[in-house]
Amino acid sequence: MTHAATDPYDTLAIERHDDGYAVVTLNRPEALNALNSALFRDLAAFLDAVEHDDTVRCLILTGAGDKAFAAGADIKEMADQTYAQMYTANFFALGHDRITRFRKPIIAAVNGFALGGGCELAMLCDFIVASDKAKFGQPEINLGVAPGIGGSQRLTRLVGKSKAMDMVLTARMMDADEAERAGLASRVVPHDTLMDEVRKIAARIAAQSPLAVMANKEMVNAALETTLTQGVQFERRLFHSLFAFEDQKEGMGAFVEKRKPAFKGR
Repeated sequence: MTHAATDPYDTLAIERHDDGYAVVTLNRPEALNALNSALFRDLAAFLDAVEHDDTVRCLILTGAGDKAFAAGADIKEMADQTYAQMYTANFFALGHDRITRFRKPIIAAVNGFALGGGCELAMLCDFIVASDKAKFGQPEINLGVAPGIGGSQRLTRLVGKSKAMDMVLTARMMDADEAERAGLASRVVPHDTLMDEVRKIAARIAAQSPLAVMANKEMVNAALETTLTQGVQFERRLFHSLFAFEDQKEGMGAFVEKRKPAFKGR
């Protein structure tokens, strides 16, 4: 069962599901869900609200309408800003930093254009499931600027230097099939079934031990930040630590007894 939330967010639509996940929809369809300061404030506030909410164990992030996940950052908001204003406000830092320290999984359901800040927002999520109509790109160079929410860094790590340099210097868009081949998207599904498929994925994650889910997310993220030796040591210590929880006993006990585990998050 789904519940439309009464959360007071002007730029987001929130839907909570009894299976333990929530759908967060970027809700500025008149601007193709362009990212502005108000949207990042709303998103940061929602992440604060559900960080320790045990009824929400996984998030889906998508865009309103049928054309765009997010077509970029809001150019009208930035056009007249000076360097001093951008630097003082630390523009884009709020959204970027809050998402990166969110401990629960966020799945990007990319339903159309994910360009500039939209592509960067999708890459900030833990993995991307793309509609077969999705388009990815970093076209900031067309505006005389550059990526500013981690695009040059995450895109390069995900698809390699050659493709990343090609995309940021030419502003060309990558379609869904190329995005999957290049390692940007984890999978591509038919446009009309995108949300049904992503809901199944979110429900599957939400049914796992939330402690194990957080630990697994930490491990994979650490792989991009550490050497192999340090990463494996970190993985091993987290693996050992999971044996302190009841969920480990339940999971392994259920496997031995050939039944479905009932994880409680403790």
